[in-house]
Amino acid sequence: MLQIDHVHFYVEDAQGWRNWFVKCLGFQAVNNSCFPTFGNQENLFHTCTEVVKNGNIYFLLSSPLLSTSPVAEFLRYHPPGVADIAFAVTDVEAAIRKAKLHGAKILQPIRDSGTYKYSKVATWGRLTHTLIERNVENIPVYSTNHDGFTAIDHIVLNVPVGDLQTAVNWYSSVFDFQPQQKFDIHTGRSGLHSQVMISAERNVQIPINEPSSPNSQIQEFLDINRGAGIQHIALRTANIVKAIAQFREAGVCFLSVPNNYYSELQKRLNLPLSPSELQAIAQQEILIDSQENESLEALLLQIFTQPIFNQPTFFFEFIERRFHASGFGEGNFKTLFAAIENEQVKRGFLR
Repeated sequence: MLQIDHVHFYVEDAQGWRNWFVKCLGFQAVNNSCFPTFGNQENLFHTCTEVVKNGNIYFLLSSPLLSTSPVAEFLRYHPPGVADIAFAVTDVEAAIRKAKLHGAKILQPIRDSGTYKYSKVATWGRLTHTLIERNVENIPVYSTNHDGFTAIDHIVLNVPVGDLQTAVNWYSSVFDFQPQQKFDIHTGRSGLHSQVMISAERNVQIPINEPSSPNSQIQEFLDINRGAGIQHIALRTANIVKAIAQFREAGVCFLSVPNNYYSELQKRLNLPLSPSELQAIAQQEILIDSQENESLEALLLQIFTQPIFNQPTFFFEFIERRFHASGFGEGNFKTLFAAIENEQVKRGFLR
């Protein structure tokens, strides 16, 4: 059994970003010692770590107190972003044995805190995966915010040209992920290749992207990030229209939708939406997609923030899957791609 335990961000101001997640995205700040970073007294000396949660989603936010902090070392080479994705596993010793067998680099041997055991492996760039085996009583649980997020829908990894198949093979052999949808997206100006990977129990989805042109948005990410890394995290919600209205009110900025998007959409899809529903969705500039092999009611609604840090690297996606809609918004890929290209033009990266 493998699922996401938490995601660890390295940032310049952990307390400031804790406040941002609480104010802008409705997270709760929690005082929690159920995570490995809190079990190491040395970390407490040189690194400040805050924990925020929404539903069963936990984000750790760490910033350096001293130059000896591993966060300081990370930030000397990379902009703020995701440094570690932690997987909860049923047997960390078996998981590490398998990782070693398939050539994974073990960054931290197995440690036992008394209530959980954990280890850490290297992936692409400076991204790592912490593997955690928890006792049942150690699983962090707080009151659920019913207006919040229901799950991490997927996490997107960008890798350099030529590394896509290697990354696919690595996740297949080390963690038993299986390939799902494959995308090749091209406009008149740039493109990307993408392969979706999904865990055996279908709890974790990781689309992996590589650039297919020198001026691709993926290449821009790789240049600014100085290597592979997490491009975005998609958070699932049961009411995206309400959520996005609240996020906009709190000051979150989103990518704009082309003016003709909704008129073209109605020509392309037979949408099971009332005029008032479509108007509410359009007012929040939410993208809509459906697939021919699903019921008419199965809709995927999604929207993407502007990059949340100063550099144009990491952003969030918010997603609602109505009637168990699957996929990743294939019909919206080019719309998203074009919207990000427009931002690249504004930055002078794409002409």
